[in-house]
Amino acid sequence: MNKSPQYNTPVNQGRSMVYTLLSRLFAKELDHPLLQELTTTEAQAFLSYLETNPLFTEDILTLKSFINQLNTETALLELAADYCGLFLVGTKHSTSPYAGLYLNNNIVGQSEVLLFGEQHQKMQSYLQHSQLMVRSEFPEPADHIAVILAYAAHQTCISNNKNQLVFISQYLNTWLPTFTDKVTALDTGKFYTAVCNLTQTWVASDCEGLAAHS
Repeated sequence: MNKSPQYNTPVNQGRSMVYTLLSRLFAKELDHPLLQELTTTEAQAFLSYLETNPLFTEDILTLKSFINQLNTETALLELAADYCGLFLVGTKHSTSPYAGLYLNNNIVGQSEVLLFGEQHQKMQSYLQHSQLMVRSEFPEPADHIAVILAYAAHQTCISNNKNQLVFISQYLNTWLPTFTDKVTALDTGKFYTAVCNLTQTWVASDCEGLAAHS
């Protein structure tokens, strides 16, 4: 779907960049290609710009500190282990990144069938309506936080504020506080705590901005 000139503004392009960055950080462990992108002059300037907002300063500083210290293979592997332990292993010591397990009041750790339930189907409908699909190399349900954030990024420049607000409020803002609390309690490395805090704060702030201009 083509971007609408009406909505394809510099502000919305910037919003899209934030949602895309957050989506990529949740989609998989931070690897060499993404690390190289995050250390470019452009990426560092973008993070520094976000840092000027007091709401995001602490978490951006944490992310930048981690990124600057990921200069060895061991450091990357340790961060990858944090990602795996938090989001992939599916134990009481991990945190589900699927919206359906929060929005449907399901208990994390129940049958895996629930991962492809109502919220997955709803997100599939959104994606199909926009002629999008989850990539084959990302074998996750469509209500994975990375997919929802990516869809929010896609909508920034093609949809009006009211429609964006309805989607972001329902599919992100409602459950991110619970998700963030769980990650914070389990994350020993604190990189993903900062990512979650930044995501929660960004989404809440974005909803306020959308509501004010709807």
